[in-house]
Amino acid sequence: MAKNSVSSTTVPDTAWLGRGRHLGPEPERDVRRNLLALKAARVIDDFLDLDPVEAARSTDLYPRDASADPGPSARRLFEARWRVADDVTVRAQLTTYEPESRRARSEGVSWVLAAEAERAWEASWPSPATVFWPDSDQVAWDHESVPGVRLRTTNHLPKDDDELRRLLRACTRQSWFIHVVVHEAMTPDALGRRPVTAFLPPSLRHRVVEHRATPDQALIADFVMKRELGVGIPRGGAVILPPTPQAPEYDAEHFTIRDVFLDGTEPTKLLDKIEEFASRPQPMPADAEQVLTRLRQGWHLLTTAEELEHARAMVTRYAKALEAMTASCDLYREAAESALDALAEANSGDGAPRTASPAAAKEDPSPWKTLTKTLARFRGPNPQAPDTEAQQRPHDR
Repeated sequence: MAKNSVSSTTVPDTAWLGRGRHLGPEPERDVRRNLLALKAARVIDDFLDLDPVEAARSTDLYPRDASADPGPSARRLFEARWRVADDVTVRAQLTTYEPESRRARSEGVSWVLAAEAERAWEASWPSPATVFWPDSDQVAWDHESVPGVRLRTTNHLPKDDDELRRLLRACTRQSWFIHVVVHEAMTPDALGRRPVTAFLPPSLRHRVVEHRATPDQALIADFVMKRELGVGIPRGGAVILPPTPQAPEYDAEHFTIRDVFLDGTEPTKLLDKIEEFASRPQPMPADAEQVLTRLRQGWHLLTTAEELEHARAMVTRYAKALEAMTASCDLYREAAESALDALAEANSGDGAPRTASPAAAKEDPSPWKTLTKTLARFRGPNPQAPDTEAQQRPHDR
């Protein structure tokens, strides 16, 4: 999968995108169990568990596109459909991938998730991540694509300067998530160590990664962030990191919070800024664009109405194909007849060119008729025809 590449387009407001790694032994089993449980509880309408090769060969409702192919390293393809407020249908697709190298196997199985609703996405809706993955700390599905970073928990910044630089670069260039850095003014207690993301609405909770800087990291974190990203972090405050390249409308001062109290209470100022940032157009990574295309053009879990529409579309498509084949057969037959006429004329020996009928003259010229004219033009003299010039010459005495 491509890295460090950003598309010029933005994520549609109807879509929810996520990417991560599962460090457990059987990720697909975890997905199946969760989907079965949610379908039994009627939380989702239906789901499909597909082999990627068979899924790529099947006929879909939408026209096929090369970017709709999950790729040779895909392990499994899952689809689910459910409804949210006012019967708004949500379609989602999760794909798991083999590790790209032997070294990457220890880093778990990669996954990508794309969901799209029939209207603009709302943060209060259920998280698509917990439709496929169980929302349990016992299942390690929530690791970021950036090594050492995880959702649903706090991630302390590394002590080493170089490691901190590498982490910030990776999080702002490779990640699909929103990253927030919070500085601990003093070492918090158990309630203060609770992730701030736990207070976010369900659908936004799994789109935000929270980093923590310890009290003694205030200066170094501020210095490195200003140098690498052009944003700083106030002591005891927080900042929402910009993606790379930075959006023109991003205002570092606007998305910096001066005071965040880590005492277990809800940090409303920080939460409001995160929700505002998430509601703005987000740049779409190039590889995320392929995932969204696959959801739209490689969808298999059809409703009854969609299956009927698909069948009608196939009948229309086959009828047009049959009509085109019939017309092609007629053209071939006419061409064959023209070729036979040309051959007969070439071998007739009468030496008189045939005049085309008025009806034939009105027809569009075809390649075979051009060939007929060419043969007539290059036909040699008939050896059986009398030599008129010899008859007119006086006999030699």
